[in-house]
Amino acid sequence: MNPTIKTYIHQSAIMLVTLALFSCGYQPDKTETKTAETAAKTNSTTVTLTDAQLKTAGIDTGHAGKRAVATTLKVTGAIDVPPQNMVSISFPMGGYLKSSQLLPGMHVSRGETIALMEDQQFIQLQQDYLTAKAKLNYAQKDFERQRDLNQSKANSDKIFQQAQADYESQKILVSALAEKLRLIGLNPAKVTDGNITRSAAVRSPIDGYVSKVNVNIGKYVNPSDVLFEIVDPRDIHLALDVFEKDVPLLHNGQKVIAYTNSSPDKKYICKIVLIGKDLTDQRKTEVHCHFEQYDKNLLPGTFMNAEIEVTENNALTLPEEAIVNYENKSYAFKVKGKNSFEMMEVKTGIIKDGFVELSASSAELRSQIFVTKGAYSLLMKMKNTGEDE
Repeated sequence: MNPTIKTYIHQSAIMLVTLALFSCGYQPDKTETKTAETAAKTNSTTVTLTDAQLKTAGIDTGHAGKRAVATTLKVTGAIDVPPQNMVSISFPMGGYLKSSQLLPGMHVSRGETIALMEDQQFIQLQQDYLTAKAKLNYAQKDFERQRDLNQSKANSDKIFQQAQADYESQKILVSALAEKLRLIGLNPAKVTDGNITRSAAVRSPIDGYVSKVNVNIGKYVNPSDVLFEIVDPRDIHLALDVFEKDVPLLHNGQKVIAYTNSSPDKKYICKIVLIGKDLTDQRKTEVHCHFEQYDKNLLPGTFMNAEIEVTENNALTLPEEAIVNYENKSYAFKVKGKNSFEMMEVKTGIIKDGFVELSASSAELRSQIFVTKGAYSLLMKMKNTGEDE
């Protein structure tokens, strides 16, 4: 090859490589600089408005204020009945159940016949009463006769005293047998030799609802056996289990909203009437609540959930309009200078009556001036500025 041509090719190659290296080295520096500048502008948390923009946005400012913030305490419990409102019905003399129409959930009235009992001892009791009553009539006449004779000294004091003792004893016996008749629901005044019955009525002592039926027709029951249980709904209540740490948040008269697992949409309004004074091994106490309107379908023992609105004082809050959500976080704008605002992240809590609780109540938050109205407009301005740049 000609030396002149060879030298020319060599020089050309060197020039091309140099240009390539120069080009590659210059381009990255320019790109990186431009990217850094754009990122800095886009990630800015400060927005500045002109006087006209400030007026249009309707910006208001103010301090975070302290307010009473209500929270909801969720507890569980069950329908309960005080002992004086739960009546267990038995039959004092025992006997066979002849008839009854009672079913759980039925309403019964005070004095209503709820069952008929049958036994031969009822017959014997009426017989004893009528016999004792007849003897009382004889003893009374004998006592009066001996009294008159004793007054005229026609008989001894001993005979008179014996007649008096017999008469008094017979009166006691008749009175006792009459009470036994009343105990099984029979009226002594209506017991005659032509009106002896082998049946006795069981009557409800209260107005209420049948909660349990423990016997069936033809069954023999002892005096200690419970035939039926009746609930007086006037004082039926909800007993809630509350942990020791939550007890100071409660007070009498506090509103409670209760509901069952089967019908969570059906709410029952209650009020706290009594807070227990002792704790269980689980560090819980019972809180008793009265229903504003009792539902007879809520039987004793029914499990219930309850929500109690409790108040915590002195929570630091901002109006809802002061809080904006951006990329799954909550922010508020603080005043940085004239027409200048800086977005800062805040931790929020309960929202109540148009105000949002700030979880952290540091001195910085208490002294800071925030945008209380128009925060969303600032967020839009900040985002649009970042996109334009």
